[in-house]
Amino acid sequence: MSEAEPQERGREVWIEKYRPQSLDEVFGQEEIVSRLQSYIAKDDLPHLLFAGPAGVGKTTSATAIAKEIYGDDWRENFLELNASDERGIDVVRDRIKNFARSSFGGHDYRIIFLDEADALTSDAQSALRRTMEQFSNNTRFVLSCNYSSRIIDPIQSRCAVFRFAPLSDEAIAGQLRAIAENEGIDVTEDGLDALVYAAAGDMRKAINGLQAASVLGGTVDEEAVFAITSTARPEVIEEMVRTALDGDFIAARSKLDTLLTEEGIAGGDVIDQLHRSVWEFGLSDREAVRLMDRIGEADYRITVGANEQVQLEALLASLALEGEE
Repeated sequence: MSEAEPQERGREVWIEKYRPQSLDEVFGQEEIVSRLQSYIAKDDLPHLLFAGPAGVGKTTSATAIAKEIYGDDWRENFLELNASDERGIDVVRDRIKNFARSSFGGHDYRIIFLDEADALTSDAQSALRRTMEQFSNNTRFVLSCNYSSRIIDPIQSRCAVFRFAPLSDEAIAGQLRAIAENEGIDVTEDGLDALVYAAAGDMRKAINGLQAASVLGGTVDEEAVFAITSTARPEVIEEMVRTALDGDFIAARSKLDTLLTEEGIAGGDVIDQLHRSVWEFGLSDREAVRLMDRIGEADYRITVGANEQVQLEALLASLALEGEE
């Protein structure tokens, strides 16, 4: 590998370079893709609501639909808005209505894609509901959100709802192998496993992690991945929990302090890793239930603004206290 190759790689963002251009290329959502292709084949596209976590193909599927329907003219017939930036009622009344009203030829309808629609205010969602009714003859709406429960029922009832699940480890590993081969990168099996673990079902996070680790040069292995993604090793998390459950709070707190201060891992990420790994620790049912209860309480408190380190230490302390009994 020449010295110039890492510089060449850095010129493109891989999540865009390898973004699927058609529904056939979308990884890990085969059932959803099949249903969407059926709508397109029958030329009978309803309003759509895509719900699911980040990096699982919601935005990619929306743009792929437009490309398959409109071909090279897709940009003229596809309006993308991010509701988290433009969340007021005026956006619904002005930008969406103006696009829906504008004249166009060659197609029966245009598509408006509203990303992060769960960030719209209640008034804006009510206005959107009316707009969806008013322009249903020449406009199709595709809404994307993380939590469908935050979308008002009148909008949900007007849409075909698709729930995107986190991507499987196999789907992420397959895409990473293809990218690594195309880019001429050596990735070890433990490095690949680490990327999949750090991604937690998020393809975008996995590809970003691979690109970041590859820029360091050399082989992408487990050590490089955990360093670049600021992810704790699963065995370290497990050891911290087991130490607390054994009643040794001081040792468990020391391990937590290393994660937060020396490795720079965010408290919220530690909570996420704890939650993902509870059932992999081999704990008894009683211990697992106790841990899940403490994780839920700490997560809520951190979400509403409590200090991350204090809450995590309190979690370990509660486990240690019960461990001494």
